[in-house]
Amino acid sequence: MTKEKSDRKVVIPGEVIFEGEEYLPGEGTEKRENKIVAIRYGLAEESNGLVKVIAVSGVYQPRRGNVVIGKVENLTFYGWQINIDSAEGAFLPLQEVPGFVSKEELAEVMDIGDMVAAKIIGVSGRGVDLTIKLRGLGRIDEGLIIKVNSNKVPRVIGKEGSMINIIKEESGCNVTVGQNGLIWIKGEKIEEELLVKKAIEFIIERSSSHGLTEEVKEWFDKEKKEMKK
Repeated sequence: MTKEKSDRKVVIPGEVIFEGEEYLPGEGTEKRENKIVAIRYGLAEESNGLVKVIAVSGVYQPRRGNVVIGKVENLTFYGWQINIDSAEGAFLPLQEVPGFVSKEELAEVMDIGDMVAAKIIGVSGRGVDLTIKLRGLGRIDEGLIIKVNSNKVPRVIGKEGSMINIIKEESGCNVTVGQNGLIWIKGEKIEEELLVKKAIEFIIERSSSHGLTEEVKEWFDKEKKEMKK
């Protein structure tokens, strides 16, 4: 058993980090027989037999219950493979789509290249499982999708949803924030959608400011006056 902390190395989900009964799985790992396997992308380290994987800043780490926005990358007999900008692969099974869908109808529901809003129902060493059975989820046919760093998502949402509620109220748009940093904006007019895009860019730029909520309200007042000119 190693008594000192080992050098860190970059690992991907499913990669064997150490082998031997003397090693124990820590955060970001699991034990398979006598092997310690990574279940997320990051830096692996071992200290006194405990092996863990430290998340790399800026890389989205999927969590059960997260709403995410992704792109359909492939169709299988059992569902859709979705890219959610994560090191882990995501899968939307047939049974997690509303109504009955036969294997022959997969492409009619969603095809390669389509964007989808989904919820994570499971995260394991095999990957991420998704559902679109809830209201507001499914294929995205309209609106605007923008990308922000997933680390900035909490700032866009705000405490108890305060910031995103201001954005919705001031713009009249429906806004779905994916925890993976993709944001779906849907309004009656393109001008409204672009206003939300601009507001989110302002929030990201000023994310370290105190009193940002009031700043955003003032920003909207100013922008809407300019739009009326």
